[in-house]
Amino acid sequence: MKKLKFTAHTLFALLAFPFLVYGQKDDNAKSYSDNPTKLVQYVTDESGTLTSGEISTLSQKLKEFDNKTSTQIVVYMIQSLGGESLEDVSHRIAEKNKIGRKGKDNGVLLFIAKGDRKLRIEVGYGLEGVMTDAVSSQIIRKEITPSFKNNNFYEGIDKGTDAIIAVSKGEYTADKKSNKGLDGTTCLGLPIFIFVIFGIIFFSIFVSIIRRIFGFGRGIYSGGKRGGGWSNWGGGGFFGGGSSGSSGGFSGFSGGGGSFGGGGASGSW
Repeated sequence: MKKLKFTAHTLFALLAFPFLVYGQKDDNAKSYSDNPTKLVQYVTDESGTLTSGEISTLSQKLKEFDNKTSTQIVVYMIQSLGGESLEDVSHRIAEKNKIGRKGKDNGVLLFIAKGDRKLRIEVGYGLEGVMTDAVSSQIIRKEITPSFKNNNFYEGIDKGTDAIIAVSKGEYTADKKSNKGLDGTTCLGLPIFIFVIFGIIFFSIFVSIIRRIFGFGRGIYSGGKRGGGWSNWGGGGFFGGGSSGSSGGFSGFSGGGGSFGGGGASGSW
C-alpha cells in the first residue's frame, strides 16, 4: 500500500511538471495583449531599427498634424509578437492609449512587428468612413511593404503615415473597383432604374394606405420643409461632436480618449 501511494504521488508530479514550467514561462514573458504598452511618443521603436533622427522627424510630422487637425496617428514598432495575435495586440494597444479625440474617435495606430514581418493599421471609429478596410489594405500593399521588403523601414513608415494623412484630408486616391449596381445593372441583370421606380410606386401605395386607415402620414414628406427632414435621422452623423485640441507636451504623445472597433487592415512582407 505504501509503495502504491509513492507511485501515485510520483505520477501526479510528473503530470503537473509541464504545466508548472509553462506557467512560469508565461509569467516571465511579456504579453502585449494582457499588458498593452503605454505609449508616450508619436513614434516608438522597441526593435532598435530607426535612428533617433528618423524618429524625431516622424514624430514632428505627426505632432504637427495632430495640432492642426486633432487627428492622432501613432507608430509603434516591436521586434516580435511572441506568438500573440496581431489583430488582438494592435487593438488592445490602440484602446489602452486612447488614440484620437473623445467623441471624434479620430485615431490611427500603425503597428509593426518587425521580426514576424507583420503589420497592421488600426483605425478609430470616427475615421472608418474614409479610412476603410480596403483603403488601409491598399496603403499597406502600395506604400509600406515595398519599402519594408528592401529593409527600408523608415521610408515605408514615412510613406505610410503620409498616405494616412492624405486619406484623412480626403486627398488620397484609392483603387477603383467595379461594383455591380453602380454601372447600371444589378444582380438580376436588370437596369437599376427599374428597381428604383418599383420602389417609389410601392412606397407611395404604402403611404396612401396608411393615410386612409389611420388618417396620418403627411408628416413623412413635410419634415424637410420644416427644417427637420431626413437629415435629422442619426443626429450628428458618423463623426461625433467633441472638442478638438493638441496633444500635451513638446514632443510627447497623450491620447485624447479615442475608441476603436476593429476597423483597419493587416499585412505582411
